[in-house]
Amino acid sequence: MNEFVSLRRAVVLGGLTSMVWPAIQAEPGKTLRLIVPFPPGGSTDILARAIGARLGPALGQTVVIDNKPGAGGSMGAAEAARAEPDGNTLLMAHIGVLAVNPALYPKLPYDPLKSFVPVAWVARVPNVLVVNATSPIKSLADLIAQARAQPGRMSYSSGGNGSAAHISFEYLKLKANFFMLHIPYRGTAPSVTDLLGGQVDATFTGAPAVLPHVRNGRLRALAVSSPQRLPTLPEVPTVAESGFPGFDADQWYGIVAPAGTPAPLVARLNAEINQALQTPAVAQQLAAEGAIPMPGSPKAVGDLIAREIPRWAQVVKAGNVKPD
Repeated sequence: MNEFVSLRRAVVLGGLTSMVWPAIQAEPGKTLRLIVPFPPGGSTDILARAIGARLGPALGQTVVIDNKPGAGGSMGAAEAARAEPDGNTLLMAHIGVLAVNPALYPKLPYDPLKSFVPVAWVARVPNVLVVNATSPIKSLADLIAQARAQPGRMSYSSGGNGSAAHISFEYLKLKANFFMLHIPYRGTAPSVTDLLGGQVDATFTGAPAVLPHVRNGRLRALAVSSPQRLPTLPEVPTVAESGFPGFDADQWYGIVAPAGTPAPLVARLNAEINQALQTPAVAQQLAAEGAIPMPGSPKAVGDLIAREIPRWAQVVKAGNVKPD
């Protein structure tokens, strides 16, 4: 897959210009609210602000980032689903909100497929499987062999029950048929801190949280979750290369709008978001988060959500994953 697909604005808009502009400008000065269903400062918030800073001038609107955390992102997503489908409310969501939560929460206040219309796939963030640099484990094969030889004695950390790191490691356990005890923390930072301190044996979390420690030699990277190796860690194999073909457990981020948002508005928003993703400033901000830009069509993110829901439901069930 070409991660930097070029979608020129003129091609996307084509003959839509006459339809889109009247709709976009029906309410001059109307604020566009981009709901982030998590607290400020996290990757979802950072990516939303990077996109919003370019989207506002392009649309001639003020973009406000509205943080609405709670219930693993469900509260913010529900608010976005209830908003008027006029193109002035968007949701910056990720794999947890749109693909994992349906399996974690039996009474979710939104339907990821029916409550929203897909707008854009923003980025993917590979997870990196790491151990303490003092560990005798040198590869994924070593980790699996030791876990099988010492069932129940090895542990891994995550940023919390139902977090991306938790789900990713459970997926690895399912595919590789081994067991390690899950130790949840309240956030990624403390989960990595205890790995550095030797309290747990491994973690499998987003690249930004562990790359600095891999570079300074305190953590050892065993594998990455993406289909291709990371440019920042070219010497580290993928899980697929390490004996599990087809393995893919990256985190991903996308933007959706309330169901019923007119197609011309969606096309316009998609084109401008894709343009923003290809600017040097946004590309630099994404790279700092360990993110790979994923410009493409609304259908691409819609298809992604549809195929991810059943995949992660299987993992949640097999791992008996429960939310905090």
